[in-house]
Amino acid sequence: MTYLLISVPFLILGAAVAWWRRGAVPRQWAVTGLVMAVLLVLTAIFDNVMIWAELVGYGEEQRLGLQLGLVPIEDFFYPVFAALVIPALWLGKGRR
Repeated sequence: MTYLLISVPFLILGAAVAWWRRGAVPRQWAVTGLVMAVLLVLTAIFDNVMIWAELVGYGEEQRLGLQLGLVPIEDFFYPVFAALVIPALWLGKGRR
């Protein structure tokens, strides 16, 4: 099984949750975009360091082959999922 096949159901679920909660809070998409940008930058930095230090590794057969530095592109799917789901489900101060 490839990392892509493992990740796609999570991306679909994340997109569905974000779409379902899209009108819950004004500026929802701005918050989602900010969270996603921060998570993607942090993932790029720390995953490159962890792979460089050989703390984690990825099988060649399971990857798509696209990389950002040392990080396989599939590794960015999890922060995208978190960025879609967490702001969508967050109960902010303005909601009562």
